[in-house]
Amino acid sequence: MNDRQVAFLRGINVGRAKRVAMADLRALFAELGYRDVQTLLNSGNVVFGPSNGSPAETASRIEEALPARLGLSSKVTVLGAREVATIVQENSLTPVADNPSRLLVMILADPARLRLLEPLLKDDWSPEALALGRRAAYLWCPNGLLSGRLAEAAGRLLGDGVTTRNWATVTKIHNLLHQVEK
Repeated sequence: MNDRQVAFLRGINVGRAKRVAMADLRALFAELGYRDVQTLLNSGNVVFGPSNGSPAETASRIEEALPARLGLSSKVTVLGAREVATIVQENSLTPVADNPSRLLVMILADPARLRLLEPLLKDDWSPEALALGRRAAYLWCPNGLLSGRLAEAAGRLLGDGVTTRNWATVTKIHNLLHQVEK
């Protein structure tokens, strides 16, 4: 059984805001007692060994430690390897998305909030597209994030209870979570 987890820190190293070195982030997780800590890219994705608490408790513990140790605050969403595998499996937009950097995955801290996006499914966003899974929303933004209307509309509805990664990043995280099983 794979009990590795990933912490998604919202807004880390985006533009000039919330700058943190990944070495410092790994050190923070190690100080909190997490094992096998790895970061992916430079944007607040931390894969680590099992924790003793629930994902919500782990996220809260990390959120509380960030200001004291690194001088920044961030919403944190923690998912287990199985949840990430489900997110990957449920993405129904991969047949139309030919650029993984423009296929976005919105990961919600509270998956019940996905219902807030249901009204958007009734609108025509062409050439953009929206699909919903059990834990995430999938947005195809072929002209880029800044050129489209869909990501802005979804972000407005979800507020800071969501963090977004592109499909390339999500699949790299999935592979990193499952590499110990090989």
